[in-house]
Order: sequence, then structure tokens, then C-alpha cells
Amino acid sequence: MTDTADYTPPKVWTWNKESGGRFAAINRPIAGATHDKPLQVGKHPLQLYSLGTPNGVKVTVLLEELLALGHTGAEYDAWLINISAGDQFGSGFVAANPNSKIPALVDHSGPEPIRIFESGAIMVHLAEKFGAFLPTEPAARAECLSWLFWQMGSAPFLGGGFGHFYAYAPTKIEYAIDRYAMEVKRQMDVLDRRLAESPYIAGEDYTIADMAIWSWYGALAKGVLYEAGEFLSVDEYKNVQRWADEIAARPAVKRGRMVNRVFGEPSSQLPERHDASDFDLKTADKLKPAE
Repeated sequence: MTDTADYTPPKVWTWNKESGGRFAAINRPIAGATHDKPLQVGKHPLQLYSLGTPNGVKVTVLLEELLALGHTGAEYDAWLINISAGDQFGSGFVAANPNSKIPALVDHSGPEPIRIFESGAIMVHLAEKFGAFLPTEPAARAECLSWLFWQMGSAPFLGGGFGHFYAYAPTKIEYAIDRYAMEVKRQMDVLDRRLAESPYIAGEDYTIADMAIWSWYGALAKGVLYEAGEFLSVDEYKNVQRWADEIAARPAVKRGRMVNRVFGEPSSQLPERHDASDFDLKTADKLKPAE
């Protein structure tokens, strides 16, 4: 890899070497399937294909919250998509999501299957389908959707920007880390100021905006994401800390966070989920509401 101080971009970029870093083996400048692999289909109308990263957690948390409200139609099968092994480039997954990113949902509850990709789109689909966690009053709905799409637009700066250069890049580049650290701290300040005004992101009620933002910024606030809590001084965002703790204590959130998870403590992992009974007794204490 060329030293950054000596690098001059060529007139035309060509893909002639690996980019380096943790995910170099699966990064490529072209789309489409690399191998034939149909998707598995379980017994429930909702079929989720995902991984327990922040974008995947958004959807499993929402599904578990819907089930906790008594929406039995929200029962789902969650199949593991191992992005490190290139599962996202299988023909079946590419048919469900031509962008080859997790998560993807196929809704079989109607006369024809409906594919939904992009986590925000999946969340809106489910919230509207079951009439929960998305306000119907116009002003409240607009506030919720504004914050949901704030997350969709902001998280790439946190993940592909700060997270990549701070945690995964093969070379630590001061300019890149400083640039993205500054932006992430600005985003945390946006959230902290908002949460000084209301208990939840979109107002008085818990919504899909909270679930989406918590999966990324709640993990950052608790020092879990990229282990960057001290570096970013996340403890100074007191309102974000309060909100992150309250959401983390919800039993449905604890369950959703486990689904398609293949890292961390073994007791926190549920690589696939096909029935509520899959959350077995060894996790019972973890799923109790906080006292």
C-alpha cells in the first residue's frame, strides 16, 4: 500500500489490489452474485436474512417488540448471513437485496412474496403493517420519520467513516480519524440536545426511530461499538446515556440484540431464530426487565 503522504490519485482508478483492512477479502467494485445459493425459507410469513450488526439489530428488535405487543403475525424466521464468508453474494440473497447488504426481509403473508431491503424500509414496512411504533398523526409521523432517516444518513459517517479508519483500516491515518471523530461527536451532541427535550427521540413515545438510532448510537454510548467510548468521551452525553440504558433494559430489545449474533459472550448469541422458544433458559436472567 502506498504511503498516504506520497500518494497521488491516478487519472483513472483501477481495481488491481486488495484495499487492505479487516473486510478486504469481500470488498469489490462490482455488484451481483458470485455463486448460486438459494435462500432457505422457514415456517413463518416473515423471513429475515441478516447478521447481528447494528443494521441487523434494528429489525430484530422491532420484530421482538411487535411480538411483545401481541402481534402474532410478526413471528419470523431469522437466517444467518455470514458476510465474512460472502453469503451476501449468493444468488438468493442478491435476488432479495441487489445491494448485497444485510438485512433483507421477504414477506410471504400476501398472495405474492414482497422483498424489502434497507433496514429503514424494512422498519417502515413492519410498523405500517402492524400499526405500531410509527405515529399516524401527521406531525408526529413526520418527526419520527425525520429521525429515522437522520440515522440512515448519519450512520455511514460512524460506521464506514469513523469505525473503518479507527478500528479496521490497515494504516492509522490521523486526518481521517480526526475528521470522522469530529463528525461523530457532533452527531452525539445532536442526539444529546434532542434527548434533553423529550424522553425519546421522536417525542413522548418509543418508536422505530429509537430502535434504529439505539442500535448504533446506544452501542457507541456504552463503549461497545469499536471500543471507542473513552476515545470519544461518550460519558459526557448524559441524556444519551440515560436513553441508551432505558432502551437496553427492555426485554424485547435484549432478545432482538441476540438474534443472528455470532460474536461476544456465547450466552448472548442466537445465530438463527425460528421460534420464541429458541431463547432458552440459559438466557432467562438476561431477558428479565431491569429492577
